[in-house]
Amino acid sequence: MTPSAAVPPFRHYIRVRYQECDTQLVVFNARYGDYIDLGITQFLMACMPKRNLYDGSFEIQLKKQVIEWFAPARFNDVIEIQTWVSRFGRTSFDVRFELRIAGQADPIVVADTVYVHVLGDNGVWKSAPLPASERALLEAGARGRIVDHAGYLAVAGAAI
Repeated sequence: MTPSAAVPPFRHYIRVRYQECDTQLVVFNARYGDYIDLGITQFLMACMPKRNLYDGSFEIQLKKQVIEWFAPARFNDVIEIQTWVSRFGRTSFDVRFELRIAGQADPIVVADTVYVHVLGDNGVWKSAPLPASERALLEAGARGRIVDHAGYLAVAGAAI
């Protein structure tokens, strides 16, 4: 699945902090995993606004993550994270993350991540079919929704 051009995918804006960079003020590669983790959390919150993601009623675990880098982000850059579900399985779903410097067309990082829906019993987690109601919410993908933790859109002339 790819997002429709008419309705853009969910977007989350973050600002690169000093402590996420090396001495040349370039983001450490490992930090992109952190950005993706922030992205999935905000995506799930936007897709499932009536659900408490921390009450244990909907649990997912990371199974696989492939990250491809095209260009660096630097200190104080604003990163736009576009997020959508690209495939559904019986117990899993794949999420595509495209990170770009806000306002630029080309992604600097693309990540494909597989999450597995799990149920816990006495501390043992096992994969379980994704409930139809949650699948429908994830499929809708909060398209057109934006979370701006960078204050990017408040800047005059910022394109959305």
